[in-house]
Amino acid sequence: MKLIEYPDSELMMFDLADILASELAAALRQNDRVSFCVPGGTTPGPVFDVLSGVNLDWDRVAIFLNDERWVPESHERSNARLLKSRLLTGRAAAASFLPLYADTPEPDAAVEMLAAAIEPCLPIDVLLLGMGADMHTASLFPGADRLAEALVPDAPILIPMRAPGAAEPRVTLSARVLADAMACHILITGAEKRAAVERAESLPAEEAPVAAVLSNATVHWAP
Repeated sequence: MKLIEYPDSELMMFDLADILASELAAALRQNDRVSFCVPGGTTPGPVFDVLSGVNLDWDRVAIFLNDERWVPESHERSNARLLKSRLLTGRAAAASFLPLYADTPEPDAAVEMLAAAIEPCLPIDVLLLGMGADMHTASLFPGADRLAEALVPDAPILIPMRAPGAAEPRVTLSARVLADAMACHILITGAEKRAAVERAESLPAEEAPVAAVLSNATVHWAP
């Protein structure tokens, strides 16, 4: 992995937004359509705020999440809800959004349909990930029920995932889809996550799922 250290998170968010915008612009010069895959949660919100105002051909960009909680967009824990309020506004509102949720009681019945919409967008052109202190990324959690399936080289595009401590079932992109991204960035803050990502370099992906993408990743860290 490549590690970039920043003196504070505000500077990191602006610099990372600039990097992502430059990579999207470069991909748009080479391709008719490009894909941008992003995390949920509140940490990347400032990056999204900056990107939403960038002058790009957003109408040629397909945006989808790394993972999603199996709740409707009206739910406060929906990643899509947050994304639509922070990224898919302003100029970026012209982008197309590919959901990872459908109106079924459990994700298992819908993953093939959802994956079919994402498949034409692969490999991912620009990927932004987060990481937990437990070294999970997307919804690839240590101890999750289908982690082994999500880590194999021929894994499907999307995997339903249930994990200890996760309040709802999830849907996540598999490790091979994440690892195949043309450009991969991981956004983390704080000493605990810095130590975790450095530890993950020497651990198997079964213990540290983020290890599955580190060889292709640039990690952006601020205290």
